[in-house]
Amino acid sequence: MNKIIYITYYDSILGKLTIASDGENIIGLWIEGQKYFADTIKNENIIKKDDISIFIKTKEWLDRYFRGERPDIKELKLSPKGSEFRQNVWKILCRIPYGQTITYGKIAKEIAKLMNKNSMSAQAIGNAVGHNPISIIIPCHRVVGTNGGLTGYAGGIDKKRELLELENADVKDIL
Repeated sequence: MNKIIYITYYDSILGKLTIASDGENIIGLWIEGQKYFADTIKNENIIKKDDISIFIKTKEWLDRYFRGERPDIKELKLSPKGSEFRQNVWKILCRIPYGQTITYGKIAKEIAKLMNKNSMSAQAIGNAVGHNPISIIIPCHRVVGTNGGLTGYAGGIDKKRELLELENADVKDIL
């Protein structure tokens, strides 16, 4: 039997966001129209419900974020669905400070070390980053190409640029 998944919506400067929860944890946050939209909840029993406490906390977190504040990711209970490999990549994303960026290659080196491997494909990292089911909160928009360029973002490069500008990231060379 499929689990019940709750969803709600949030209107942001990027457009409509869909937020999903298992009732206690955030399991998804997608920008309308993004690649892989809601792909981790497709076969679940989905119910729209706006008033569960994790949604209220998440919307308050997003309000603060979009005002230019820097709310802590740890304020929210997150439970993204994905393989152990993807989970490890997403944990690294959660450690990237506001206004800073990291390259796919740097993440690949960190994951290779974690997995006791000599190397890891930056492409594999890009795939894991691209399938991050909790956009914005798990900050995949802070990952850039080797030369610092804005490469790939499931929500669109324009939205990645907007998020980095909101965070006052030093992006003058990559915009």
